[in-house]
Amino acid sequence: MANLVVDAKGLACPMPIVKAKKGMDSLESGQIMELQTTDKGSMKDFQAWVNQTKHELLESKEDNGVFTFIVKKG
Repeated sequence: MANLVVDAKGLACPMPIVKAKKGMDSLESGQIMELQTTDKGSMKDFQAWVNQTKHELLESKEDNGVFTFIVKKG
């Protein structure tokens, strides 16, 4: 279960990443954030962002045009 759910649906790049970073900044290490977005480029963008940070991407999925990312704060 996520400690924080960030709704970035309807936002274009780079706003989903900006909202994800802001959300992660509010969490303690080890807590979980769920990000939901409809930006088609977010799958590639978000994986690149996680690789540049010390966070861990636990899950990424797409369902009916909504991309969901589960990330554990490093």
